[in-house]
Amino acid sequence: MTFLAHLINGVSLGSIYAIIALGYTMVYGIAKMLNFAHGDVIMIGCYVVFTTMSGMNLHPLLAVVLSVVVCTVLGIVIEKVAYKPLRKASPLAVLITAIGVSYLLQNLALLIFGAASKSFSSIVTLPPLKLAGGKLPISSVTIVTVIACLVIMAGLMIFIKKTKAGQAMLAVSEDKEAAQLMGVNVNGTISLTFAIGSGLAAIAGVLLCSAYPTLTPYTGSMPGIKAFTAAVFGGIGSIPGAFIGGILLGIIEILGRAYISSQLSDAIVFAVLILVLLIKPTGILGKPIHEKV
Repeated sequence: MTFLAHLINGVSLGSIYAIIALGYTMVYGIAKMLNFAHGDVIMIGCYVVFTTMSGMNLHPLLAVVLSVVVCTVLGIVIEKVAYKPLRKASPLAVLITAIGVSYLLQNLALLIFGAASKSFSSIVTLPPLKLAGGKLPISSVTIVTVIACLVIMAGLMIFIKKTKAGQAMLAVSEDKEAAQLMGVNVNGTISLTFAIGSGLAAIAGVLLCSAYPTLTPYTGSMPGIKAFTAAVFGGIGSIPGAFIGGILLGIIEILGRAYISSQLSDAIVFAVLILVLLIKPTGILGKPIHEKV
């Protein structure tokens, strides 16, 4: 029964990683950029919810909607200001810029909210689901997190396959120049991708802080890195891969923390990633990228 409890916690944590990883994998798959400021967008979203709930007594659902709106706008602004001028720059320049944006958001949060940790009130207040005669309680946050992850992944796949904007994303991911010649608005498509990814970051951040109710300006840093690891694990650029990578990463982390060492749980996660990449460098569902010459 204890193992099942750890497994459920792993799936819950993995669902959060998967939602964050979807943002990473969409931006990389379409814009071919690694947005390392993504984890700090999560933190901004959490502070929006915290401020509106505690300071303005806003209803939790309205606070989450406002957080999604703020993070969506923030994602578009970051893309326009920091990344759009670097479309044709070297990957190293984009990487350094992403790290700079990350530190900028962290320090802005430090100036505005201070370094002290805040106690985050969960947005989910439903009673836990009790299985096996009450021996296996499943928190309402866990249930909501898993359902949200499944709905978001299914919604994204339907959006990309069935809508005009989704088809434009597929075209831009294949070849930006050819897509532009065919009438696709490349700039608008990339901005839309950042907007969706940042909106998902807000949802993931709220679920993360509901499950682990402590908020600081560095809250999004490690989950962001782990979610990027999950995206690489599953095959960066693949939406199902981000989902599988996130779930597996969460399970590995929780089981490693429970049965091996809580101090070494992060090291175990990254060791498994290295092992997977040695065996399959493109990740579980990733496809080899053929460079044009």
